[in-house]
Amino acid sequence: MNRAPFFLLYLNVLAVATCGLVYELLAGTLASYVLGDSVTQFSLIIGVYLSALGVGAWLSRFIDEGLARSFIEVELGVALVGGTSAPLLFLSFAYLSWFRVALFGIVLVIGTLVGLELPLLMRILKDHLDFRDLVSRVLAFDYLGALVASLLFPIFFVPRLGLVRTSLVFGILNALVGIWGTFLLRPLLAQRGLWALRARGWIVIGLLAVGLFKADALTMLAEENTLPHTIVYAKSSPYQRIVLTKGQGGFQLYLNGNLQFNSIDEYRYHEALVHPVLSTAKSPHHVLVLGGGDGLAVREILKHPGVESVTLVDLDPEMTSLSERFEPLAKLNHHSLTDSRVQVINQDAFLWVQQPGPTFDAAIIDFPDPGTFPVGKLYTTRFFRLLKSRLATQGALAVQCTSPLVAPQAYWCIISTLEAAGFSVHPYQVPVPAFGIWGFALATPQPTPVPTEIPSEVATHLRFLDRTALAALFQFPHDLQRVETEINRLDNQALVRYYDAEWRKLD
Repeated sequence: MNRAPFFLLYLNVLAVATCGLVYELLAGTLASYVLGDSVTQFSLIIGVYLSALGVGAWLSRFIDEGLARSFIEVELGVALVGGTSAPLLFLSFAYLSWFRVALFGIVLVIGTLVGLELPLLMRILKDHLDFRDLVSRVLAFDYLGALVASLLFPIFFVPRLGLVRTSLVFGILNALVGIWGTFLLRPLLAQRGLWALRARGWIVIGLLAVGLFKADALTMLAEENTLPHTIVYAKSSPYQRIVLTKGQGGFQLYLNGNLQFNSIDEYRYHEALVHPVLSTAKSPHHVLVLGGGDGLAVREILKHPGVESVTLVDLDPEMTSLSERFEPLAKLNHHSLTDSRVQVINQDAFLWVQQPGPTFDAAIIDFPDPGTFPVGKLYTTRFFRLLKSRLATQGALAVQCTSPLVAPQAYWCIISTLEAAGFSVHPYQVPVPAFGIWGFALATPQPTPVPTEIPSEVATHLRFLDRTALAALFQFPHDLQRVETEINRLDNQALVRYYDAEWRKLD
């Protein structure tokens, strides 16, 4: 073998390392998507993967003959298992009760196969290179591949291809590297079985290509078994999976598999979220909404005739433009996001609130539940203090706070965190059939009594909230009384731990 194939084999190492890490990042992302607690899932998966690399390296000692062929066959094995890992895990979550076994089993297999490759390649090259150069170059390309994967995975591949297609594309890449290896290592391969080896590589590519063509169908098949109604719209954005389903009498929105609203009863949630805070704030002319890209909270805000402007900050443009592509949602939100008084800003709320800008008479937080650390940071003392600086002195803030019945520690953690940020807080709750008992917080910079009336010009447009229902919101029965919790800060994210532990009990 001359020097050129050596360099090409180092590129092979780069590809192997890149693909191997991408498969584990896919498994970690998918696990956090369906199981929650992203830090725990990623920690476990990376730990199992690194351990499996050691197992593969140890097993390589038992391969004494046919090193080049073994290397190519292992490469094709990584391509097949890794390439199909995301669709298989999606389907196993939908159809199998032992998803975690499948998850860690696939991670273990991929890690073991990747762990086999580098020792085999180093043994192939050991007679042609000085040991010091061999180790330094192979490991350098190995670590470089990990860097390439860690950069391209979140920035390019998942936002543009989605989890399933990323998995299949990298499987095809792995198989092509395997076929490429049959040419680089041709002097070390028996000619008799060379074409059969290449044929297996093309078969793997063919299978993965079929999966790539059917990627949307595979994802829909998994989702249809986990969601209770027929899927009528599905879209993967760089930030989340958006799914709309239709049942008897209404439709439902799911983000990353979690129900956001049911059109039949969402008015209870949104009336309770919006009208108490606007009835508390003095002269609510300028209103801020963080989250709420479905436009339903904005619909309720625009029922107040004194509102002059609404600023909606939501990270995902696919979410804020959803009603343009799904007419039932536009009808439900009364085309609120196209109202001339509404400005839509697609930006991370944590970054946006730190920028200089105007103050608001009222602010409404309608973020998803704090089941992950990226969302949990939006419920910290740091974020609430930043938001307080954007509120008028006599302004008011409303926050959706998950269920005080199912997740009392998570709920009261948010209340305590608001208080620690300097707000005077009135907790309240409302029964919503789709969710059960749901909790909110009404917070003001200065102590303010709870509202007792909805403005008459607004009350005539409401379906649920009247004077009696408004008073009932702030009454907590014995089983919903306050519990002591930690404060949610950026450096501890106690809220996410509470939320994950309490909601997991329902699984």
